[in-house]
Amino acid sequence: MTRNQKIALGCGGAGCLGLIVVVIAACLIYFLAYRSPAYRATRNYNYNINLNDNSSNSNTNTSDNSNSNSAGTSVSSLSNDDKHRLFQAAMMTGDTELINRVNVKIGLVNEDFTPGEEYQRFLAEHGPWGARNYEFIQSINTPAKARAYVNDHFPE
Repeated sequence: MTRNQKIALGCGGAGCLGLIVVVIAACLIYFLAYRSPAYRATRNYNYNINLNDNSSNSNTNTSDNSNSNSAGTSVSSLSNDDKHRLFQAAMMTGDTELINRVNVKIGLVNEDFTPGEEYQRFLAEHGPWGARNYEFIQSINTPAKARAYVNDHFPE
């Protein structure tokens, strides 16, 4: 084997080894940067949500009672989860009148359809709620199913 052949084998081997290292590094970057943040964010977010939900439930209940008294409804008997379910189902119907009725009934908007006190907080919580309740959202994935859910669960 000549000197040039040895150099060629060494460079080829080093190039191959370098390519393997690059592929492994790319896989690690993919799994750490693109796959794990969603998992870590969900895990951390669920932990934070549980803490925030416990601290905000007392505030939510007091404002719900005032809304239910002013509207003369049984909104105070709805849990926060039930309100999110009704809101999601109403939105999935695409029926503006129904959406407005549900939003007024659950205390998100006033009778004149202006945003209420809880509107911004509720919308901020709704995205993470939707991520945690994907199965429910899939169960009402058509306007007809969503309307049936609202009709069955809407407090009149």
